Parts: sequence; structure tokens; C-alpha cells
Amino acid sequence: MLSEPRWCLSEEDEQREGLTGSFAMIRLNDHAVVISIRQVAEQNLDRFATEILAHEIGHHVYVPGDLTDNARLLARCRRGLSDLKAHAPMIANLYADLLLNDRLQRTDGLDMAGVYAALKSGLDEGAGGPPPSELWGLYMRTYERLWSLRSGTLTTGPISSQADVDADLAARLVRHYRADWLAGATRFALLCYDYLKRDAENSGAESGPMPWLDAVYAGMGDDIPDGLVGMDADELGDLVHPGDDPAISGLSEEIFSDAEAPGTGTGAAVVGGLKNRYRDPTDFVELMAAMGVKISEDDLLIRYYRELARPHLIPFPMKTLRHSADPLPEGLAQWDLGSPLTAVDWLESVIKSPVVIPGVTTVERTFGETVGSDPEREPPDLYLGVDCSGSMTNPRYGVSYPVIAGAVIVLSALRVRAKAMVCLSGEPGRFTQTDGFSHSERENMKILTGYLGTGYAYGIERLRETFLSSDEPRERPAHILIVTDGDLFYMIKQITDGWDIMERSLAAAGGGGSIVLDMNPTHSYSDEADRLVAMGWDLYYVRTGDQLVTFARAFARQQFDLNR
Repeated sequence: MLSEPRWCLSEEDEQREGLTGSFAMIRLNDHAVVISIRQVAEQNLDRFATEILAHEIGHHVYVPGDLTDNARLLARCRRGLSDLKAHAPMIANLYADLLLNDRLQRTDGLDMAGVYAALKSGLDEGAGGPPPSELWGLYMRTYERLWSLRSGTLTTGPISSQADVDADLAARLVRHYRADWLAGATRFALLCYDYLKRDAENSGAESGPMPWLDAVYAGMGDDIPDGLVGMDADELGDLVHPGDDPAISGLSEEIFSDAEAPGTGTGAAVVGGLKNRYRDPTDFVELMAAMGVKISEDDLLIRYYRELARPHLIPFPMKTLRHSADPLPEGLAQWDLGSPLTAVDWLESVIKSPVVIPGVTTVERTFGETVGSDPEREPPDLYLGVDCSGSMTNPRYGVSYPVIAGAVIVLSALRVRAKAMVCLSGEPGRFTQTDGFSHSERENMKILTGYLGTGYAYGIERLRETFLSSDEPRERPAHILIVTDGDLFYMIKQITDGWDIMERSLAAAGGGGSIVLDMNPTHSYSDEADRLVAMGWDLYYVRTGDQLVTFARAFARQQFDLNR
């Protein structure tokens, strides 16, 4: 799958390919390897052509492999870095390089140690800049431990006894988790945390020189792999430092308190009992930024909620409008030059005149219709009104179940080519809505994933504007779906002609109406609820987010699916 490497012979070539801070890099979105021949020559690395190319190819073959696993690696590193999450791409790069280089050095017999020795020599010759960081010292000492090299072969300056112990832990981690490297990523990030913290405090920067970081920008672009909204089980478990991991430290499990080894506790069960294993919207957006994804936050949120809705999607319900018609031949009409050539009835044209003159002697068959035996089904359009008052969760900062439910319904409608119109309303106050009914997924989802935080309920004046502003009947029926709470009843009573709006809008839409209420079925508005039902509205009551999503999934089947 790999193409010819992108050879950069000048700084202009490097800028064009996005190569910065290193003499080589990979791109996972187009399976590319980028090499700066200029920098390889300047750093006297030309004798390591096989090692460098094997390393870059190894990133595509082994770790991180592809965009999805790169994102999963970043997510685990972010979890172990706490308040230093911004440095996750660098830590993930260092971890991937340790795994890969150890494999190339020991299994394939390549001189990866020679590459780093040459890089060290280049750093020594360029003395005068910032000294290597503590993190880089730990990283180089880890290679020395992995390959049984004398201290100072790759490291510069003295190494503390603690760094020596941590390098030994890192080496054991690399060897133990080489076949399941994602499982070791959070542990490696925890090990690096204190070094990264001290480097930032001492220099005000993340580190000193790090001459070979080739996968920091591996995911840069506009590609987002699927499956990143969900979290794997090990992302939700206990945080385990390598020194507390019996598989790495060699310590017996019995020495740990409560007779329980780290990582085997119930940390995962605390998060919703593993029922809803997905990251929140903020974490998803930050993870995409760590990957280098160049997509707006609005589009990332659309992607987030679309992925949450996808497992629940079903075709939008079909409504029987009329019987389908079979064609019935009736007669002949003149075919002219502006009509499709395929419409010409050549047999009848030749019968009419043996000399065919287009537009003069040519005729076409006309057809009428006869009622067929099979019903013709056509989906109704969808109007979705969502309460976006101050009591609703902002979908940018927390998982919003009304948005997930709305996405299930909207995407189901669009899947079968129905039009949709979405309105967010927090009134009295503000509202925002699409420009009428459309087939545009992005337009509808952008409005749906927005937030207002004003007022106390969905404003029914929006129904008047949409369905009662014109005397002309709708060309297609639309189903009105309103997601709100019990404050809707107060809203109807506060508006002078509120009940009239609810009744006339339902009739004008022509496709029925449903109201989903976040409240107990037994409430103080029973008379008002009965009045809405008498008009023809269907009322549904939910008390939890899961119930709302379940309603969204079952909505089409229960109300409109004529194939049941």
C-alpha cells in the first residue's frame, strides 16, 4: 500500500510536505513516508538508509499502523498525562518508537543504536543550544537498557538513580507489551509524566532537542476514522503506574493492598457499569485536535453525535399516500426536436411515412395511468422542534440525549430521502432553525448540535411561522415531533391563541404529530394533556436519556411502519 517516499531535497520541499522538527516523518491518511535527504546528509545519517526507511515503514506496519490505532494510542496517552494532555502526541511518538526500534534492533538485526549514536554526536557538535531534556535522557537510557549498552553510549550527562530505575521499568514495559502495545500506552505516559512536568517547569517548554519525532503529525488532515466515540474497556479501568504493575515490576500480587493487583479493580464499573462506554464531546474534540485533524468544531460535533446515533438508525417510516399506477398506452403525439430521442416510436413513425423527417413525421406514444394493485409508499417530511432552554445539557460539553435522539430521527428521515427541518428553541428568548425543509444532513445536524440555554420551553410560535404563515397547502405531509418537558403546557397557556396554534399546525402539517415530554406520566397537567390528545397529538413520557433514545429508535416502527 506504500508508495514511493516523498524525497525532500530542499527546505521548500520540506515545507510543501509538512516536514518540520525531524528529518523523516509518516502520514497515515495517505500512507506516505517523507524523508529529507538534505537533513540526512547534514546529520551524517546517509549510512543508515535501511534503518531509517525500515523505521518509517514499520510505523505503517506495526505501530501505530493506521489512523484508528493512532487515535486509540493518543487517547490512552492523554489519560495518563492528566494536566499535560497537550503533550500526548510526543509521548505517543516516543512510545511507538521504542516498540518499533527494539523490534528492528533485536529481531531484524538493524543498527538502530547507531542511528541514535549519530544523532547524539550531532547534538554534541551543536553545543550551545538548550541541553537535552530529562525526558530525552530517560528515553535514551531506556534504549541502553533494552540493548545492554554501556551508560553514556546514547545518553548525555549524568543519569539519576531514579531515571535509571524508571528506564529499567520502561524497558520491561516495552518487552512485555510488545504484542499488546495499546495496553501499555497509559502506563508509559504515567512513567513519563514527572519528567515532562519537570522539563516544562525548568525550561518553560516541553523539552530540549528531540531530533527524531516522526509520528507527531501522523494523523494530520481531514480524515476521521470511525469508532473513536466509543471507549475500550481498558480506557475505563484503573490507572496503573508501571512500578505497580506485577507484570512489569516482578512483584507478587499479594503485596498489594486489599489482595488486589493494580488494574484488576472495579474502576471500570464506576463509569456507568460499562453500559455507555463513550468519551464526552469535549474529550472527542480534543482527541481530534491531538491527531491534527483540520475540521471545524461544528463538524466534529456532527460526526460525534452521528456516530452515537448510527447503531439506532432505521429507515424513516413510510406513509401510504395513494395507490401506485401502471402505465396505460393511449395514443400518439407529434415528436419534436426538443424531446428525448428515446421517446420516438419508430414503428409508428415509419407506418405514418416511409421517409422519416425528424420533427415532421416522427411520433411518440402517450400514456395514461391505471390503478395498480400495490400501494405506493412515500415518507413524510420531518419537523423536529427541540427544547433548548437553560435546563438542557450543552451538547459541546456533555452528552446530550435529546441530540442523540434527534439525530436518530433526522438521519433516518434523510436516509430515505425525506426532507427535514430542525428548530432549537429556548423561549422566551432565542431560537435557531434551518432554512425550511431540506435534504442537507450537515445543515440539519449543525442546528441540532447547537445550544441556546435561554427561556424555559420550546416556543410554539415557531409552529405558527412554519405551518400557518401561508394559506397554500403543503405539497408533502410532514410529521411534527417536539422534544420538551412539562413547561410546554405553561407555554401554551401563556400565549393568547396557544391552543389554536397547536391544533391548526397539526392539521396543516398533514403527517401527524408527536410530543415527547421529560416528565412523569402522572402529572398536574392531565386536563391539558387530554386536550392535546383529543386534537390528534401523540404524547410520550420519558424520564431518562436512555428512554429517550429508545423512543427515537422505536418511533418509526410504532407510528409509521406499515410493514409490521
